[in-house]
Order: sequence, then structure tokens, then C-alpha cells
Amino acid sequence: MESGIDADAVGALSNTDALGHAIAQCRICRDHAFGGEACRLPHEPRPVAYLSNTARILIAGQAPGLRVHQSGVPFDDASGDRLRQWLDVDRDTFYDRSRFAIVPMGFCFPGYNAEGHDLPPRRECAPRWRQPVMDAMPQVELILAVGQYAQLWHLRDRRRKTMTETVENWREFLLSNAPGPRVLPLPHPSWRNTSWLKKHPWFEVDVLPVLRREVSLLIDRNNFP
Repeated sequence: MESGIDADAVGALSNTDALGHAIAQCRICRDHAFGGEACRLPHEPRPVAYLSNTARILIAGQAPGLRVHQSGVPFDDASGDRLRQWLDVDRDTFYDRSRFAIVPMGFCFPGYNAEGHDLPPRRECAPRWRQPVMDAMPQVELILAVGQYAQLWHLRDRRRKTMTETVENWREFLLSNAPGPRVLPLPHPSWRNTSWLKKHPWFEVDVLPVLRREVSLLIDRNNFP
């Protein structure tokens, strides 16, 4: 397989196991990078995505960091610790694929910029894979859109100008009558956002209780048909 699979084959994959296998084999950011050879991923890709055919909650993150790239386990880092605290779930529950699907916008660690910050998700991932991923998981009822890149794709033109404004308007998205799963926008749980959390205490006061209630209700419903 040269760089994953071709577009027609991607569209035919409705089974999450088959689609997950195809994602794991994808090398388009290395072999067919947007922008040409100079923009190719400089290291060996290691796509990280947990698909599920039963989970009612999709955690849509940005892209793996270096530690996740090394372990192959999504949110296996300090950001994941904070996210699990936000959700009020332990590691076993978080990694139970019957309860949570974890599929970032970019599957591979994109590397660092000159300031040592993670680069944005690779541009190749979402156009090739995002819609097939969503089509393969029609049971998802709630999307936790973590960070601006997930919010851009899942909210489209409903997204506000900034991530802060988008998260501030979380009620509009969560209570929307728009077709498809409900979306709850969240800031990224990175330690780099600690100052953002301090400046916006309403997130902890207003959003986290609702987030935890929604998560608890949906993972409990997995015990029933």
C-alpha cells in the first residue's frame, strides 16, 4: 500500500476495524505531502486513532504530541491527564473503546516549530479521512471538539472567530437542532493553556459540570441497547 488507500476505497470502508487498519497504514504526509517534497513529514508517520462502532462520544483532538507518537496511545501525556480530569473518568474508562472514540484531526505527530511548539495538524489528514471516519461511526451522539482545528471542521461556519468565542457559545452548539451529533467545543487541555483557564474561570464553573453530566449519561447508556 503506497500511501494508505485510494479515495474510492476509503469511501467503501464502513467497518471501523477495516478503516482503522487503513489509517494505520497511511503515509500520505510522507509520500504525497501538500506543498511537495519540501513539506513532507520529516519522520516516519505513526497514525494514532481509536475508532469504535459502539462509543457514543467522539473525542476530536488536534494531533498527537511527541509522547503519544512514541507510545501510540492517544492523550497519553499531561494533556490527557487534564482531559480525564475534565471528563471525571479514569484511564480504564477513557481508553474503553466501547465508551470513547478518540480520533484527532491529524493522526501523526507533526513536529515542532522554531519556538518549540507543536505544529498544526497535517493538512493531508482531514480531507482524506475525516468524513469516512464520521460515516463509519453513525452511533456517535456527542463530539467533544478539542481545540480550534476540530471546531473548524465539526462546526464549519457556525464556529466563532476565535477559539475563546466558540467555547463561550458552547450552549448554542450543544443544544443545537442541527443534524448529526451534538458538538461541545473545548479548549485544548495542554499545559500551555493554563493561563487561558485562569483568565476564563467560567469554563470550570459553567462548562465542566455540563461536560461531566453529558459524559456520565452517555457512557452509562452504553450498558443498554
